[in-house]
Amino acid sequence: MATCSMASAASGFLLTPTNVATNANSGSRNINMLFFSSKTNNPRLVVRAAEEGSAPPAATTTAPAEAVAAPKPKPTPIGPKRGSKVKILRKESYWYKGIGSVVAVDQDPNTRYPVVVRFTKVNYANVSTNNYALDEIEEVQ
Repeated sequence: MATCSMASAASGFLLTPTNVATNANSGSRNINMLFFSSKTNNPRLVVRAAEEGSAPPAATTTAPAEAVAAPKPKPTPIGPKRGSKVKILRKESYWYKGIGSVVAVDQDPNTRYPVVVRFTKVNYANVSTNNYALDEIEEVQ
C-alpha cells in the first residue's frame, strides 16, 4: 500500500506574482505564495498579499521616548498575603468559622473566588482546600 503526501510529492512550489482584480473600485492585488518542504517534515507556507501601488510595510521602531517614559506602577495586590491565616465567613462552607492558611490569591479583578485557602482538616470528600471570595474571609493574627 503506497502513500503519498504533498510534501514528498514535490520539493517546493512557487507561484509567481499575479494581478487579481477583486472589484472595479478596489483595484488589483499582488499575491505571492511560496511553499517549501524540508527533510525534517516541517513544511513552511508563506503567503503575502498587498495592494497594488502601496509600499511594503516597513519595520518601524517605536520612539524610544515612549519606552523611557515612566513605567506603569504595579497595582496594589488584592486580598490577604500568601501564608496568612484567615477565618471563613461563608455559612454553607464545611470550614465555617474555621481557620485556614492562604495558598494563592488570583489578582484578576473579574475572578469570583480569587482566594485559595488550605485547611488542616479535610471535609467529607477528603478535600482540604477551597476557593473563597474576598468578602467571605477575614484575616486573623
